[in-house]
Amino acid sequence: MAEPNYAKLEANNPHLNKEKPYPLAGILVVDFTHVLSGPTCTRMLADAGARVIHIERKTGDDTRHMGPYIADGSSEYFRICNAGKESIALDLKDPKDHALVENMIAKADIVVENFRPGVMTRLGFDPEEMVKKYPKLIFASISGFGQYGPWSKQAAYDTIVQAVSGLMDATGEPNSKPTRVGTSVSDVVAGIMGYSAITTALVARERTGKGTTIDVSMLDSTFSLMVQDLMLALGPHEVPHRIGNRHPDMYPFDTFDCQDQPIAICCGNDHLWGLLSNALGHEEWINQADFKTNDLREKNWQKVKNAMQAVLKTRTAAEWEEILHKAGVPAGLVLNVDKTRRLDQIIERGMVKTLPDGNEVLGSPLKYGTWNSYGLQKDAPKLDEQGEQIRKEFE
Repeated sequence: MAEPNYAKLEANNPHLNKEKPYPLAGILVVDFTHVLSGPTCTRMLADAGARVIHIERKTGDDTRHMGPYIADGSSEYFRICNAGKESIALDLKDPKDHALVENMIAKADIVVENFRPGVMTRLGFDPEEMVKKYPKLIFASISGFGQYGPWSKQAAYDTIVQAVSGLMDATGEPNSKPTRVGTSVSDVVAGIMGYSAITTALVARERTGKGTTIDVSMLDSTFSLMVQDLMLALGPHEVPHRIGNRHPDMYPFDTFDCQDQPIAICCGNDHLWGLLSNALGHEEWINQADFKTNDLREKNWQKVKNAMQAVLKTRTAAEWEEILHKAGVPAGLVLNVDKTRRLDQIIERGMVKTLPDGNEVLGSPLKYGTWNSYGLQKDAPKLDEQGEQIRKEFE
């Protein structure tokens, strides 16, 4: 399959105007993050135009030594999380490097770190003390379980958090084992929550002149995603169970087998059920006693699914997608992300872009009218690439 020419396709897209000003231009971020959750947060800040100085150990971020690797031997893991940043390699136990970092923090708007609670304090950069010393500073800490609570000192990785948050138990078919979501969602959502908290704090600082510490937990962030299971657990106090791709309260809202591959079809109300019934050639389903309302369809979901799949298996998923879209029914093919990245919708929205060095990188999902929606325009830095320049600037 031919590779899309993202650079050519984005060149004349007015929504991706690279010349527009950035909403966070002029904001300085000192970035102590590593691996995924923290770097996701600071990459989003870089996408919004902030200057992000990524402080690394002399050996570099752990992900510099993790695959997959691109042609020049550098880590794609590191690149996708750290594009748009600057790099300086420091030994924070060295008095000279420690003093340099203190000078950077003194001039910074934002500090972000995702060590275990207590590490920044041991390094001499306690978040609360830094905000007291520099009252306009926003100091964000992202960790597995938060800065306080009985689990705060425990180590956490994405899979651990998916397990204890309820997300893993909610994922998979009813008779299967609990399943990890197919991406590091607990890391990524914590990074997004960190970005949300930081930008909220920037607005508050604009109004009050006050900085703040920020405490974002991977567990809190992932738990907050569990809204539908919590509707059962917190409302009627029932225990939720895995139901596969089916929605717990609406039907049809599921994936269905076609002649060649699955398709997702979602009907959230009776009107859409009517459109779907007509599109499948069974208008009698609209008033059928056990299909007539959403509550009845949800109660009799297996019967609805069997009836639909008997029809859907007569054509390919692509054929049904075209038919259903014309009928106004929400439907979509189940795609591998390698196909998703080639979709005209993804390309038009700038969700994959080509940087000046020719490398492709994730685009920004945040689109603005007034501000730059293209996002960062430079690749991830080599280790200590801007080190000499930064040392001169902050000594």
